[in-house]
Amino acid sequence: MIIDCHGHYTTAPQALWDWRKKQVAGQKPDALKISDQELRDSLEGAQLKLQRERGSDLTFFSPRAGSMEHHVGDAATSAAWSRVCNDLIHRVCSLYPANFAPVCQLPQSPGTRPDNCIAELERCVKELGFIGCNLNPDPSGGHWKEPPLIDKWWYPLYEKMAELDVPAMVHVSSSCNPAFHFTGAHYINADTTAFMQLIQGDLFKDFPTLRFVIPHGGGAVPYHWGRYRGLAQDMKKPLLKDHLLKNVYFDTCVYHQPGIDLLLKVIPVENILFASEMVGAVRGIDPETGQYYDDTKRYIEHAANLSAADRKKIYEDNVRKVYPRFKR
Repeated sequence: MIIDCHGHYTTAPQALWDWRKKQVAGQKPDALKISDQELRDSLEGAQLKLQRERGSDLTFFSPRAGSMEHHVGDAATSAAWSRVCNDLIHRVCSLYPANFAPVCQLPQSPGTRPDNCIAELERCVKELGFIGCNLNPDPSGGHWKEPPLIDKWWYPLYEKMAELDVPAMVHVSSSCNPAFHFTGAHYINADTTAFMQLIQGDLFKDFPTLRFVIPHGGGAVPYHWGRYRGLAQDMKKPLLKDHLLKNVYFDTCVYHQPGIDLLLKVIPVENILFASEMVGAVRGIDPETGQYYDDTKRYIEHAANLSAADRKKIYEDNVRKVYPRFKR
């Protein structure tokens, strides 16, 4: 089974975005009205079509990351928006249980303690059957005002994640800082920053079962693996394989063959989860190959020195290990 651990509802019907515009404008939007047929229409020509064409079986599906916009409004704004988005994901996954499994958006807000996310996380997992969450290490939208992920400020949320046995994909949202393009710079910066924060602490001594997925191939991490090994050594930390790799995983949202080859060469196969993020940040066709950039399955299939057992780990086994609430 080929499981894509990283998908967002980027093709949601316009009614969702109209609801959001009213909310951000300070109006009180009516209850969101989207029919089942509208949901089907939004998916059949996009994610479902690409699943069939590219040969994946199921996608872990969450609200559009760039639209989480935790920096917009206050905690109440974020809570209402997260609930609307998560309810829509639940509807999609109920309509297509063989194609999608739900991952939730957390109602984060700058300066608001992560404890505030617990109720929505519990609702999604216990009542709606969600299997994971997206955790934004920078809800300020590019200004990095929150404590690092190793700070005890985050611990109440980690305690709940450990209790529920759900992982988090460490995923920022859009950037309100013009210095950082949100998908090309802010996302990759955040992936790299999160990994460095984890090196600096001893989080997994306190939470040995906590699991993080760092998306987009880990940002700059695989390319600079020697730097991070050396920094950890200078800090008198254990080897990275012991310090982090029992709890930290990387996905394959890397959009060219040399990048995937590097990821596979540097990071142990046991720590790599298949993902494409389709339909996502890069939607075009690579003129050098004639194939879509985000058709990441092609890169795994063409990677040298991967055994059939290795591919099965990347496509399925590792995903099931990291997301144990996924039972299909």
